[in-house]
Amino acid sequence: MASPRRIGAPDAKNRTALVDAAEQLMIEEGYAAVTSRRVAERAGLKPQLVHYYFRTMDDLFLEVFRRYADQGIEAHRQALESPQPLWALWRFGINPAASRLTMEMAALANHRKELRTEIARYAEVFREQQREAFVTALQRHRVLPDEVPPIVWSILLTGVSTVVMMGEALGVTAGHAETLEVVERYLTLMEGEPADGSAHQWRNEHSAPLAPEFCETTTPSTASTQ
Repeated sequence: MASPRRIGAPDAKNRTALVDAAEQLMIEEGYAAVTSRRVAERAGLKPQLVHYYFRTMDDLFLEVFRRYADQGIEAHRQALESPQPLWALWRFGINPAASRLTMEMAALANHRKELRTEIARYAEVFREQQREAFVTALQRHRVLPDEVPPIVWSILLTGVSTVVMMGEALGVTAGHAETLEVVERYLTLMEGEPADGSAHQWRNEHSAPLAPEFCETTTPSTASTQ
């Protein structure tokens, strides 16, 4: 009986480089561009190493998503602990690179059941964190109607940011400025002006469809082993 094929260590430097490369390709060119050859080329490694660290490309896609989602959960946790959690959640939702990666993962999940299951699992965690943020903000400020549950406000905020960022990616911007103004007016009513002055800084008035130069990948993790 053949022994199982060896898989590289999960904290290996080369493995991290491959995950970084796959993430960058998804953001810049879409998931269809993520092949073992392209990933290895971007990482500066031999193509054989892709399948040394990942049995299949689906395993690589899952790792890209899990790392991104774990970073998102940590960002949400920090937002909840900040003096202005709703502003922090809003900024997270309108991050161009994060939105591009989310859209690519959602498209890929239409063809990958395991990835779809993972996205749903993490989405429930995100939604609960967002609900907690609105509960805290509503209790603190009491400026929104009590008859609207906090979970509804969280879905509305997430829905607006998702639609706006999808439109930006396609070059469709009609109504975006007006929508942002309304959302940020309510955020200001609830939490005041953002402490770091970041309102309205996420894009300029005439932004083109998102291109690689506007995208920043998530911060790569560090590792010391090969």
